[in-house]
Amino acid sequence: MIQFDEKIYFYLLAIIPVMVLTFFFLQIWKRKTQKRFADSSLLKRLAPNKSSFKSTIKLVFLLAGLAFLVLGLVNPKIGTKLETVKREGVDIVFAIDVSKSMLAEDIAPNRLEKAKRIVSEIINQLASDRIGIIAYAGQAYPQLPITTDYGAAKMFLQSMNTDMLSSQGTAINAAIDLASTYYDDSQQTNRVLFIVSDGEDHSESSTIDAVEKATQNGIRIYTIGVGQAKGAPIPIKKNGIVESLKKDNQGEVVITKLNENILTEIADRGNGDYIDGSNTENAVEFIKEELNRMDKTEFEAKQFAEYKDQFQWFLAAGFLFLFLDIFVLDRKTQWLKKLNLFNEHDDD
Repeated sequence: MIQFDEKIYFYLLAIIPVMVLTFFFLQIWKRKTQKRFADSSLLKRLAPNKSSFKSTIKLVFLLAGLAFLVLGLVNPKIGTKLETVKREGVDIVFAIDVSKSMLAEDIAPNRLEKAKRIVSEIINQLASDRIGIIAYAGQAYPQLPITTDYGAAKMFLQSMNTDMLSSQGTAINAAIDLASTYYDDSQQTNRVLFIVSDGEDHSESSTIDAVEKATQNGIRIYTIGVGQAKGAPIPIKKNGIVESLKKDNQGEVVITKLNENILTEIADRGNGDYIDGSNTENAVEFIKEELNRMDKTEFEAKQFAEYKDQFQWFLAAGFLFLFLDIFVLDRKTQWLKKLNLFNEHDDD
C-alpha cells in the first residue's frame, strides 16, 4: 500500500512535456540555422566530434532527474505490514438517488451535487465507522461495499452522475433491498441506512414493504430530502449549457417536486428521522449527534501499518541522473566512436 505525503508537488511534472517540446523546437531551429550557414558535409568537417545523439541522452537524463526529484518531494510511503486492528463504530450505508430528477436546480447547484456534498461532509465527521455507497434510479447499483477507506468513498462519491444507470425512474425499494445485503451478519454491528433523495418514488407500496423487512434485520433508516416542495424543471444540458427542459409525452415541461411525505413515512417506519437537506451544516450536525448517541460495536478491520518514508531513494536517483547529465558531453566518446554503433562515419 502506497501513500503520498505532498501530492501537490505532482503538478511540477507538468514541466517535463514543456521541456520536451522546447527541446524539439530548438533542434528544428538549430538545423535550419546550420543549413543556412553551411551544408552538412562542411559542418561535419568543422565539428567532427559533434555527436548527433548525445543531446537527446542529456535531455533524457535531465528529465529523469527532475521526475525523481519531484517524486522525492511527494515522499511516497509504503505500508510494510498488514495488520488487524480493533475498531468501534457503526455500519453506515448511503443510498443516493441518481435519477434525472436530481438534476433540478431548485437547490444550488443542483440536487445531486447537493446530495454528494452532504454525504461528503458526513464522512468528514466520521472517525472509525464503516461506510458503503449505493447509487439508485430505476434500479440499485452497488457503488462501494462496506469499508473504512474514507478516501476511496469520496472518490466513488464524486464520480456519481445521472448517466451511470441506464434504467431511469426512482425505485427506493431496490436501494433498501440492496443495502440489506451490505451488512455483515457475522458481526452484529449497529446498522444505519441514509437515503438521500428528492422523494420521487415509482414503487411506494413496495418501498414500505422493503422498509419493514429492513427494520426486522436491525437496520435503522434515515432519509435526507434534497430539493424544494414548489419544484423545478429538469434541464437538459450539453457542455454545461442548457439546451432544453425535460418534457412529458404531452409535450409539457416536467416539474419535479420534493416529496417530503414519502421520505418522512420511510424514516418513521424505519425507526429513523427525516432530515431537511437544504442547509448542509444543520443536516450534518444533526446526523453527527444521532450517530454519537448510538452504541458503538467493536469490529475487526485490516489496514496497512508501519508506513516508511521512501523519498531518499527518489532523491538519490534524481541527483544521480542530474550528475550524469552534467558530465555527459556533447562531443563523441572516443571508444564509442571506434565501435561506430550509430554509423557516424567521418568524411575524408
